[in-house]
Amino acid sequence: MQIKTHNSIEQSLCGKPITVEEGRSEVCLMCTQNMAADSRGLVHGGFIFGLADYAAMLAVNHPNVVLGSAETRFLKPSRVGDVLVARAQDQTPDERKHEVLVDVLCGEDTVFSGKFICFVTKQHVLENA
Repeated sequence: MQIKTHNSIEQSLCGKPITVEEGRSEVCLMCTQNMAADSRGLVHGGFIFGLADYAAMLAVNHPNVVLGSAETRFLKPSRVGDVLVARAQDQTPDERKHEVLVDVLCGEDTVFSGKFICFVTKQHVLENA
């Protein structure tokens, strides 16, 4: 499926799409040293959130999709060297308001889980701004 949104995203920071299908996506992120929050290699949660957010946007896959809100939980720490996979599933396709569930896994372990509320606007949010 053609990717219709977030075409300028820096994939080294937000992940590389593996699968983009109607209402779902999978995105992979390699946790690198520049994501470390400390000398022990703990990955800053903002990168994991960014991965999950990008996966949610791709699950909706509309040029004007934006994030409205998110309820998230960090379940386990991530480290430099981890390979994370975000799996997103749009629970309300064909609606202007989309509820997208996202789990981020490291191997078999779920490290992050969230519900993202996304909106498809009539025009780009920066139009006439």
